[in-house]
Amino acid sequence: MNHTTTAAATRFHSLHRDPEQPLVLANAWDVASARLIEAAGAPAIATTSAGVAWSLGRPDGNVLSREEALGAITRITAAVSVPVTVDIEGGYADDADGVERTVDAVLEAGAVGINIEDGASAPSELVDRIAAARRAGERAGVRLFVNARTDVHLAGLVAPELLLTESIDRANRYLDAGADGVFVPGIGDLSTISALVEAISAPLNVMAGPGSPSVAELAAVGVARVSLGSGVAQAAYAVARHAAIELLTAGTCDSTAQAVGYGEVNALF
Repeated sequence: MNHTTTAAATRFHSLHRDPEQPLVLANAWDVASARLIEAAGAPAIATTSAGVAWSLGRPDGNVLSREEALGAITRITAAVSVPVTVDIEGGYADDADGVERTVDAVLEAGAVGINIEDGASAPSELVDRIAAARRAGERAGVRLFVNARTDVHLAGLVAPELLLTESIDRANRYLDAGADGVFVPGIGDLSTISALVEAISAPLNVMAGPGSPSVAELAAVGVARVSLGSGVAQAAYAVARHAAIELLTAGTCDSTAQAVGYGEVNALF
């Protein structure tokens, strides 16, 4: 693997270590969104699997093919100069060996981090997939950042009184398998977030959205990484819908008043 990729991987790891400033990621889904996020000063780019899927005419939820996902990843990594971490959902494969092949290709495309999730699968399945991803990174000589996502809270996989303990148990199993960080979407109260930080000896990633604690509040309880998931893509599509409705009904176009200038967007490429 080339020096640029290995240096980017080292840089990406270091972005999780500032106790006063979490790594904040406004997730991208195509080259234009990635370039705009980079131009805004982002130190890294993360993708959203939902946004990528929607942009390619697919629903979210492990429906994309490996080839479709890799096409988007390759275009984004080629267009930006900051480290890129990519959401590979369950790994775009039926088993751990397939995940290893996916991660081989992700690294070849120039990404230095992955999100990989358990969803409704048994935790043991993600344990095997994380180990496979780690093998791929070691073989390539890249310090791949494996961010293990557990959907216990987001999908309500256990009874409410067991959510916290189940998330902690899974998080620690995933860390033992080789994950570098843990992503627990679906939580918004600082007391639960703080409990997770205390119980997990690795960087904790939470997903923010309207009404969430601020980045400063999350930093104060020890969160290392804050991402927006599909939120930016959804907001962009909301503008498209509002503009269409306004034009078709009122015959006006005020919904596009906050648009990024044509020249500014064009100059990104």
